[in-house]
Amino acid sequence: MPLATSMGGHTDGWFTATADVGAGYAIASGSARIWSSPIRPRASNRGVHGWSVTVDPDAYRWQSTDWRGRRWEELVIMEVHAGTMGGFAGITARLPEIAALGVTAIELMPVAAFGGMRNWGYDGVLPYAVAESYGTPDDLRAMVDAAHALGVAVLLDVVYNHFDPDGNYLGAYAGSFFHKDVDTPWGGAVAVDVEPVSRYYIDNALMWLTDYRIDGLRFDAVHAIDNDRFLDAMAAEIRATVTDRPVHLVLENERNDADRLRPGGYDAQWNDDFHNVLHVLLTGETSAYYADFANRPAERLARCLGEGFIYQGGVGQS
Repeated sequence: MPLATSMGGHTDGWFTATADVGAGYAIASGSARIWSSPIRPRASNRGVHGWSVTVDPDAYRWQSTDWRGRRWEELVIMEVHAGTMGGFAGITARLPEIAALGVTAIELMPVAAFGGMRNWGYDGVLPYAVAESYGTPDDLRAMVDAAHALGVAVLLDVVYNHFDPDGNYLGAYAGSFFHKDVDTPWGGAVAVDVEPVSRYYIDNALMWLTDYRIDGLRFDAVHAIDNDRFLDAMAAEIRATVTDRPVHLVLENERNDADRLRPGGYDAQWNDDFHNVLHVLLTGETSAYYADFANRPAERLARCLGEGFIYQGGVGQS
């Protein structure tokens, strides 16, 4: 039965409504699909074009209550894709096997809801909702719980630099969420310099770390966000909020920006220089971005091993 409720207006075009419903309530209003999508749904039904569904984030009863995390230097990380392992339940079933290998942390490729049934996860549309095809929010919690029982930390990839166009209705009712005059391959750039937008992403990071007890986040392609102030503010708030265990924050950042790795900020940064130069040495491929590593690859690898980054902001580096 539909639940009628009214919405109260606030500043800057925000409206809120409170309704006494339990978990599993599908949300819709009117005949236009765009108005049936809250800005932060925790679950969806029938995909990103379907219904938004209420959940109870406190219903799951955690078993590994004594988990206190793992230090960074203890991590042996295996990246996993939920879609190729039978969803969250499939990963849970294989955790003993993974732990027996000596793995001390798994890193989930993005799990936020995306268009279609299969995806690497980097084209997410609903950052707060887990993909239906992987399982329910509590299935993810059970997977994290089981990992912790085995001494395995859980990291998660998150994508804050863009939305996939398929199923992204934000622009229809929250146009200021994007800078329409700044083009990206996916449309207007995400406006993280606007406080409600930065709040949206910082709260999302905190949700994964607190509601799901994830042990760390890997932030995809932050060079496309192009806002160091936002990145620093996010790291600072995470550090101040989650204090009961080590939380690991990792960047993918093509700028090779060592300033983001200062104490109190991010723990690590993916070293694409190492991957790219090693790829050139092993395969001989020098097209696209590998062209920057085509000359003297062995020398470049030596610099990477000795100093971290090959490209360090030097003028005329070739």
